[in-house]
Amino acid sequence: MTYFPFIVVAWILAVGLYGIVTSRHLVHQIICLIVVQSSTYVLLLGVGYVTGAVAPYYWDITVHTPAVDPVVQALALTDVVVEAAVTALLCSVAIQAHKRFGTLDPQELATMRG
Repeated sequence: MTYFPFIVVAWILAVGLYGIVTSRHLVHQIICLIVVQSSTYVLLLGVGYVTGAVAPYYWDITVHTPAVDPVVQALALTDVVVEAAVTALLCSVAIQAHKRFGTLDPQELATMRG
């Protein structure tokens, strides 16, 4: 078993979390959240990878040939759809915040009450 994909996952997650914590702009925070969620793709691919395995939908493979688990692939596709929906929602919130308050700085938004 190789640990390289999991090291990459930890690195991508750390970079994204660092960006979220240090950012002073909502759009930058949204992009960093996308980076954090991208680490879940690599995690799913690392978990579902089987050395020497084939795609599970071929009909002409022999009986004892190892195949990749299709559930992990379905989870990765679902993760992409969820990320797109979350990104669209957060972008619309950022647009409304800029329209109402004229700023995208989260610290300025926190001090405003209205």
